[in-house]
Amino acid sequence: MRLPLAYYGNAILRKKAASVVAIDDQVKKLVADMIETMDAHNGCGLAAPQVNCSQAIFVTCIPKYHEDELVEPGKLKIYINPKIVDFSREICILEEACLSIPGIEEVVERPFRVTIQATDLDGESFTEEFEEFDAHVIMHEYDHIHGVLFIDRIANKRKMAIEPRLKAIKKKYNPPQSQ
Repeated sequence: MRLPLAYYGNAILRKKAASVVAIDDQVKKLVADMIETMDAHNGCGLAAPQVNCSQAIFVTCIPKYHEDELVEPGKLKIYINPKIVDFSREICILEEACLSIPGIEEVVERPFRVTIQATDLDGESFTEEFEEFDAHVIMHEYDHIHGVLFIDRIANKRKMAIEPRLKAIKKKYNPPQSQ
């Protein structure tokens, strides 16, 4: 089932997600729904807080971009209770966007390489290393489960410049509740 997205201004996006205690049918259903939602929005990653669920889960399907403009489909990956265990000092600067902040893309500086530990849907622990674009996606989704948005990682001057657009997103997707 496709789930509704949480948009900029929704408090759940600023909350640290709770750890998953058990991988039960409810978690498996959430993950399946997250995958369907990510695919429906043409995303390459989606974190549980983005679908209004404060759990430490994210999914990715990161395409591979080749120099001849060929795009190879990504491999679906599920990360439960992920932890960044290492990252490089070398920096990679790329443009990022977010399903929860539609229409805004900004240049973000992140480590070139990152190593993550997580649990998969079968309860198996794994460790993987990512570089460049893949590392950006992993860290972007990891940030979501810690209440951090990519716009928190841009220069203040840029954030001030996009503030009117952020306010418009907040107003459009999170109207004030009537009393």
